[in-house]
Amino acid sequence: MQPNLPAHLEGQEGKREHPRLILHNFISPEECKELEFVHKSCSTVGYRPNVFSTTLSPFRLHSREVEREDGGNVWVWCRGASIGWHSDDNRLYLKQRHFSAVCYLNSYGKVFKGGLFRFQSGEPATVAPSVCVLSQFDQSLNTEFWCVFAQDVIMYTADDRNIHSVDEVDGERLTLAMWFTRDSSHDEDSKLVSRLSQCASSHEFPLPLPASSNMYCLQDEDRSLDVSDQQLVGPIQIAKGGELLTREFTNNVLHALQVVQFCRWKSSELKTSSKVGYDAVEEVKAMSQPQLETVNALNAVFLPDMGLVTTTFGYLCSSGEEKDSLNLADISSGVTCWEEYTCKLLKELLSSLPQWETYQTIHKVASD
Repeated sequence: MQPNLPAHLEGQEGKREHPRLILHNFISPEECKELEFVHKSCSTVGYRPNVFSTTLSPFRLHSREVEREDGGNVWVWCRGASIGWHSDDNRLYLKQRHFSAVCYLNSYGKVFKGGLFRFQSGEPATVAPSVCVLSQFDQSLNTEFWCVFAQDVIMYTADDRNIHSVDEVDGERLTLAMWFTRDSSHDEDSKLVSRLSQCASSHEFPLPLPASSNMYCLQDEDRSLDVSDQQLVGPIQIAKGGELLTREFTNNVLHALQVVQFCRWKSSELKTSSKVGYDAVEEVKAMSQPQLETVNALNAVFLPDMGLVTTTFGYLCSSGEEKDSLNLADISSGVTCWEEYTCKLLKELLSSLPQWETYQTIHKVASD
């Protein structure tokens, strides 16, 4: 039995050999940017070369038949990443997957090239997040080309009726991948509610945990860049050019990384914010010669091969669209903004938790 469909598709599902559906405006553009911030703050190396992954809390599909979820991941497919023909339930340990969904978080041709999502059979055969909303005919592919916006989601059955592949990527292709199941034994909500209850019981400010030892590991056939977990723990300061932010991030590098990525996400707001004041400027100092030597030594460890970074993120870095406009004063003031954002999320979590515990489900709780 299939989940409920929009009215205009009712009665057609049984006739389709390759069930597929596009939902427009699945999330907002701002939520796309927020997911990008979360991913760039928390990702680890993925299951394939040149793929980075962030596992998210389970997502719930609003349908009477599909009530359980198998999980969700934000994936960044970097230059060189691809995957051949497969179905999403093609392993014994994946047989609980009944439906798949892919939500695009950035746009083809603007942030990345390649990375087209192709179905082996059925029409339309190719999907890409573009600037148009209607399907069009692609002469080179000799098939209908299904155009979607970043923030749209494509849904399909996870079985062999929808075998698919992803072309090689140039740039950073950012997607939210979700899998749904009807098997109640794979319900993740109760496990997550229990864990959140434990984490929220302290009511302390939620500083990030130490980063995973494989959080950033770039590699190709001949070169690699890896950082051990011991190198990621301890007080961190941020430097740029010949300047140093005197504030220390005492927890770990992930704390500093979240602040920097938050500032990149909110850069336009920070530029116009009145919070960039005297105190923020005072925290920025010129580096001494010993400090410059320390930074150079750290770069030799953490950035021994800038060519590998450029190769991995090449299209994004060379497109000219990425503006490096943040300065250290912006980051200094951004710490307060990040703390306010984090406290707001914690408050929402604590207010929702009682209902989640009562019903053992993760759902949106209306605020008072």
